[in-house]
Amino acid sequence: MKRVKPFNDLKRIGDDKVTAIGMGTWGVGGWETPDYSKDKEHIEALRYGLELGINLIDTAEFYASGHSEELVGKAIEGFEREDIFIVSKIWPTHFGYESAKKAARASAKRLGTYIDLYLLHWPTEDFRKIEETLHALEELVDEGLIRYIGVSNFDLELLKRSQEVMRKYEIVVNQVKYSLKDRRPEESGLLEYMKREGITLMAYTPLEKGSLARNSCLAEIGKRYSKTAAQVALNWLIWKENVVAIPKATNKEHIKENFGAMGWRLSEEDYEKALECVR
Repeated sequence: MKRVKPFNDLKRIGDDKVTAIGMGTWGVGGWETPDYSKDKEHIEALRYGLELGINLIDTAEFYASGHSEELVGKAIEGFEREDIFIVSKIWPTHFGYESAKKAARASAKRLGTYIDLYLLHWPTEDFRKIEETLHALEELVDEGLIRYIGVSNFDLELLKRSQEVMRKYEIVVNQVKYSLKDRRPEESGLLEYMKREGITLMAYTPLEKGSLARNSCLAEIGKRYSKTAAQVALNWLIWKENVVAIPKATNKEHIKENFGAMGWRLSEEDYEKALECVR
């Protein structure tokens, strides 16, 4: 079995250490429905990331209607499972005590393995459904099907409310949209609260669909570090102690560039200058 040697730029999730940059799989294997035309390329890209030393993969049952999870399962074949940290998510239509358990088991089957971190993908207006789902997931932790529980797209009040109904385990992650351009997690007090609570913020769409990668001002900052604009934008995020970023990982070129955002840090001066680049 191949070992994944995590690159030494690590963040904490629960009692585990994950690379500060992970691999996001929205678009891997299709979007909302499966697209099998690039399966080989997508599997190879994920395997390449693991070989580089990225040990964090984020997926969801919603992505390509489960096909993304299937490709993640194929990509990790031949690697030591304990070296890899897999995140998946349950769609709100499956919230509820029995349906959540069924959805988690279906995700694990598609992945061909247990799930390290299972997130509630989006909140629903009916909080009872959220509560039932969290309690079901706690039982799945006891069963060994999942290891940690988290949420996604939860605002500060909903996160607090969800924490209060946990019976046995803690919420360890809230995955939200966060980037140099979209700083709502800071402005709302969510990031600071999560830091105090020991909850990791997992930032999705960290490059704003590529717009930050094309920012000439960030590119100028990058020249001082021999880095690209995208690498500066990602580094700005992981500069914060409790933040990991999960840019999309559909090809080797992007994964290599994302990987290069780790192992160094912007100076405080350049951290502030990066903010000016998007004002």
